[in-house]
Amino acid sequence: MAIVTAVLASVHLLSFSALLGSQLYQTFIVTKVAFKRLPRTPYVNFQKHIFPIYFRSQALLLVLAAATLPPYGPLSLVQHKSDWISFAVSSAVAGLNLGVFGPRTRKLMLDRVEQGSVDAKMASLEGPSPAMQMLKKRFATTHAMCIHLNLIGLGAHLWYTWRLASRIDASL
Repeated sequence: MAIVTAVLASVHLLSFSALLGSQLYQTFIVTKVAFKRLPRTPYVNFQKHIFPIYFRSQALLLVLAAATLPPYGPLSLVQHKSDWISFAVSSAVAGLNLGVFGPRTRKLMLDRVEQGSVDAKMASLEGPSPAMQMLKKRFATTHAMCIHLNLIGLGAHLWYTWRLASRIDASL
């Protein structure tokens, strides 16, 4: 049993570290650098491919971290309210971004590109068309939800990180 607990603890620490690290890297480095350095078309193309992968990996790493929580996997979450609350918040956020707001934002982003092409063919337009204005507004709303959900998830992950770090026995 001690070996199983040790393996669970190691896998849990690695999976949760990957979860938090990838979230910090994607949120504060990749997105910012891509936005500043890529022209609009390659940026949109990059985003439409990277975010589905990001949302799936976040959900998978969260499940792996919960499944390997020592000593009893997910059943261990009920021992400490602070642990299961942070995992519940993270799960809700990951589910919403993976299943609702991520796909919706991606679709609206692509619809904006398509509408931009349609608008460009209409020489009589001064400024964005009403259809483009509506798409921009809907995109802004759903994109803001993705961002806010990601930050809420990050807060839950940092809370759990603090809890996890407080339980590490540093004595050698």
